[in-house]
Amino acid sequence: MSGHSKWSKIKRKKGANDQKRGKAFSRISKEITVAVREGGGVDPSFNSRLRLAINNAKGVNMPKDTIQRAIKKGTEDGGAAYAELNYEGYAPGGVALYVECLTDNTNRTVANVRALFNKNGGNLATSGSVAFLFDRKGIFEFKQGEWDVDELTMELIDDGAEEVEADDGVITVTTDYTDFGNMQKKLEELKIDVESATLQMIPQQASAVDASTAKKALRMVELVEEDDDVQAVYHNMELTEEVMALLEAE
Repeated sequence: MSGHSKWSKIKRKKGANDQKRGKAFSRISKEITVAVREGGGVDPSFNSRLRLAINNAKGVNMPKDTIQRAIKKGTEDGGAAYAELNYEGYAPGGVALYVECLTDNTNRTVANVRALFNKNGGNLATSGSVAFLFDRKGIFEFKQGEWDVDELTMELIDDGAEEVEADDGVITVTTDYTDFGNMQKKLEELKIDVESATLQMIPQQASAVDASTAKKALRMVELVEEDDDVQAVYHNMELTEEVMALLEAE
């Protein structure tokens, strides 16, 4: 979990530029479109997947007209059908990677992902090769505000909170994936404005690597994330203080 939290922190710091923001908009827009087509209509009150996607869109300050365009696209007949695909493999140094994609062209996606692995010192593996190293968890992020972490933990534990962390004014709540819906409802009841609510693949145990390997692996992660069909990339690397210092200095 420490690796996940530190990498999230790095991404928050590096995520302010226009390129990262554009990628976030594209990823969430696609999720909104799929949610409309597969989740039961355009009313978020009756479409939990759409409600979640819209909340995440607001969390990255996506303009309302962009959200509406994505919703409209989901209602149009003859639009592209998206498939959810997962790819597994290794980055330099044997770092395990789990890649989640949402695509309208599976041939294009697998070719692009394979090329990204091959060109950056990685190896694309067969399904199931690294998935067992990860657990699917619900991850909620929101501003700490006036909340006391210990009090909030006691408030949320009955609804599945496994971990509640505060870092740089941001609270991260981790749940088992089966408690994702319960936690979402609980945070809504507490009137907490959640900036991000996602299901993520969290490593069961982080793997220690040297700073050089970490730099190469994280560079590969960034390149894979930039592909238009990629929704998320997860790794099992332990980000030590040495590695953090190296990354933050760049």
